Amino acid sequence: MSGEDNLLRLVEGEEPDENNYHLQDQVGFILRKAHQRHVAIFASHIADLTPPQFAALAKLYDIGETSQNQLGTLIAMDAATVKGVIDRLKARGLVELSKHEVDKRRLLVNLTPEGREAIERLIPLARTITEETLAPLTAKEAATFLRLLAKLA
Repeated sequence: MSGEDNLLRLVEGEEPDENNYHLQDQVGFILRKAHQRHVAIFASHIADLTPPQFAALAKLYDIGETSQNQLGTLIAMDAATVKGVIDRLKARGLVELSKHEVDKRRLLVNLTPEGREAIERLIPLARTITEETLAPLTAKEAATFLRLLAKLA
């Protein structure tokens, strides 16, 4: 039985042949390939920001000022990663940092006017990126795919 047959069995709700293992049929491998495709599409439209940098700007645009730790939680990044992202965005003048008025240990992050302008310009491109990523799917398949991905996440 081929790996394709195993994948078809899984999709149809049947048990795969346990004696057969094909990397190309494994969920992590397939997700990684889909992610690589999405990142390539992203880079073709937004070359001057990484997806994590865009995520930080988009979330700040959505919710406004927040702590660096809270931002990391909201965009699914650990503290060290979000700190690096924020440091790079700050160096480009897209975000500003300030101390919390009461808890001086708490670092607050907010968009600068330049950051707000940048994200407002990039949001339409982000919509195009999503459309291109999902283009191989029908509208119904895309909705199902996103629902199922959200369930896994």
